[in-house]
Amino acid sequence: MSFITSIGTANPQYKFNQSELADFMVRSMQLSAADERKLRAVFRMSGIDTRYSVMDDFGKKGDFSFFNNTQSIEPQPSTRQRLELFRNQSLQLSKTAIENCLRTHPDFNRTAVTHLIVVSCTGMYAPGLDIDLVHSLGLRSTVERTCINFMGCYAAFNAIKLANTFCASDVNAKVLIVCTELCSIHFQREPTDDNFLANALFGDGSAALLVEATPRKGLNLKPVAFHCDLAMDGQADMSWTIGDLGFEMRLSAYVPEVIKNGIAKLTASLLARMAYRISDISYFAIHPGGKRILEVIEEKLGLTKTNSQASYSVLKSYGNMSSPTVLFVLKEIGNNLNGVDNGRKIMSFAFGPGLTLESMILEIQSC
Repeated sequence: MSFITSIGTANPQYKFNQSELADFMVRSMQLSAADERKLRAVFRMSGIDTRYSVMDDFGKKGDFSFFNNTQSIEPQPSTRQRLELFRNQSLQLSKTAIENCLRTHPDFNRTAVTHLIVVSCTGMYAPGLDIDLVHSLGLRSTVERTCINFMGCYAAFNAIKLANTFCASDVNAKVLIVCTELCSIHFQREPTDDNFLANALFGDGSAALLVEATPRKGLNLKPVAFHCDLAMDGQADMSWTIGDLGFEMRLSAYVPEVIKNGIAKLTASLLARMAYRISDISYFAIHPGGKRILEVIEEKLGLTKTNSQASYSVLKSYGNMSSPTVLFVLKEIGNNLNGVDNGRKIMSFAFGPGLTLESMILEIQSC
């Protein structure tokens, strides 16, 4: 048994609206008139107003701090340069998310943390972010560390499952999870449909959870069921690979249809674990991988935009930040909960390479 007792989020300092980002993409990708129309249409239909980045270059026409100072930003930064930027920027962003998480419980002694789980698919190094956090936060050197890398947008679910296992085996377990992604450092300028879509969706962010074996005073979220499946027909539609010039996203326009074909079965299997019905669910925390993904899930499950309001709100303000995004949605829902929600259920979904379909039910507990 475990309880999510606090959630904290953070974003880098540089905030851009979609029109600014589209202007940068058009200039740096040196698009033809036809491709420019296509890219701007994708940006307009994204459901996103603003996104964040650790770099200020996306708001500039020159004098770049990371990209090369040519109109085409060629030669592009190497994978090594991008991962050096990740190393330089990920610690402070992660630490801010964790501080925001722990601020909810000012009397919490961080030396009581027994486990640290660090999640990322946009950067890695060793000794890694986990060890940097141990030093920076003043955690015990004996804290048990686990890194979950390269799983994409659904990785937070695996971190919560792991924390749940730790708590089930140790009544004193206090697990700190942090999901940090710097998606923007992997900007790809080749004018492909995959890049148009990725460049329109992804931003930078971090989210942290405190998961404990016993609940705390206030609102807690108790994981009661998990279910995972693979949509085999979507294996080629979403991938994340390491290239010479950064990490490369394959994200086809067919992903929403693959999810549409699999979401009803996934939901039924998850509900069956607890003998619940969809009517037993009060809130939905859906990973906003894109506006169309939210729409097809609503269509298949008989939901309304009101049911998905927290997901639309996060998508609008932050875009898709990969692994932390669904935690932003949970926090958005949590901000509006109170004592009358005690015992109510939250159903959550996230999706990633494979094509992986992850799901979870949380029970709201007020103490």
